[in-house]
Amino acid sequence: GLKKWVEVGNSGVFRPELLLPMGLPDNVTVIAWGLSLERPTMIKYGINNIRELVGHRVDLQMVYDSPMCRLDV
Repeated sequence: GLKKWVEVGNSGVFRPELLLPMGLPDNVTVIAWGLSLERPTMIKYGINNIRELVGHRVDLQMVYDSPMCRLDV
C-alpha cells in the first residue's frame, strides 16, 4: 500500500548513553530484537504516531516481573 520498503524484524545494540541513566555499568552490552509488528499495524490502521498504538497503555510491570537477564550475578 505504501509502495516502498518497510523494515520488519529489526535488531540492534543499545548505545552506552542510553544504558548509563538506567544504572547499568559501562561494560554491559545490551542487544534488542523484535518482529516490529507495530509498523505494519500502524500502516494497516492509519496510525501516524506509535504512541497512539502503545504509549501509556503499556504495562511495564511485566518487565519488572519477567526480566530476561540478571544483573546481580
